[in-house]
Amino acid sequence: MAAPNAARRELVLVGAGRMGSALLEGWIKAGLVTKSAPAEVIEPQPPESLRKRTNEGLAKLVAASSIDASRAKLVVLAVKPQMLDVALKDLKPLAESNAAFLSIVAGKTIASIGSALGSASPIIRSMPNLPASVGAGVTAAVVGCGVDAALKAQADTLLGAVGTVVWLDDENLIDAVTAISGSGPAYVFNLVEALAAAGLAIGLPKAAADSLARETIIGAAALLKTSADSPAALRQAVTSPGGTTEAALKVLMGEAGLTPLMRQAAEAALKRAKELGKG
Repeated sequence: MAAPNAARRELVLVGAGRMGSALLEGWIKAGLVTKSAPAEVIEPQPPESLRKRTNEGLAKLVAASSIDASRAKLVVLAVKPQMLDVALKDLKPLAESNAAFLSIVAGKTIASIGSALGSASPIIRSMPNLPASVGAGVTAAVVGCGVDAALKAQADTLLGAVGTVVWLDDENLIDAVTAISGSGPAYVFNLVEALAAAGLAIGLPKAAADSLARETIIGAAALLKTSADSPAALRQAVTSPGGTTEAALKVLMGEAGLTPLMRQAAEAALKRAKELGKG
């Protein structure tokens, strides 16, 4: 028998750290959480931002034991990996009452979550990244058994409130996602650091080097976002034959350049993701 109100399950957010709070703010901005339909939030140490949303009537701080399990729920798991087992133990009554689960917990598989819940609950696993905190994230997601079209659509809407959603057919690819988009923002931030350091090394004042590096990356990203051209075409548009950019790219695109270095970085992140998944 289908759960009541299955097409639009009520939201329960477990964990209101950086990513959990980012999701909640995205839902509020998109009108997915309102005063008439607030999110229920399980968070023993609520940050000030969550207390504010609670005072506004957009969120309700609850304990797992106080949630009405008779109404169809979509439980969003946003706790730290080491806290997941404890959280899932408390959520078993919801699982037994046909709740569905959307996980953003790194390294935890659909099978491991299902096993801890001890039920055949529908589970969706996803991997958002840090820019979700400003509504510019990208999230990869994959569905488990029992996830119907309505549930997938609701998850897509929730995750889409903080950026782009990419659906995968194979859960094994989540580790590769972690290596690219999950860790990727750190690679970009490091690129800004490296570009600023290069500016300092060739004579620019530190403040100018920092500002030029930061704004160059921001501007390039904005152009990449709005242009229909490929990254290769945009690169070529900046590169004049025999010019300064071409001279620099001969270094960056050489045998020991950025492409092989980035591949090595992604492979190291992938290896570590797989190790953490076994832990």
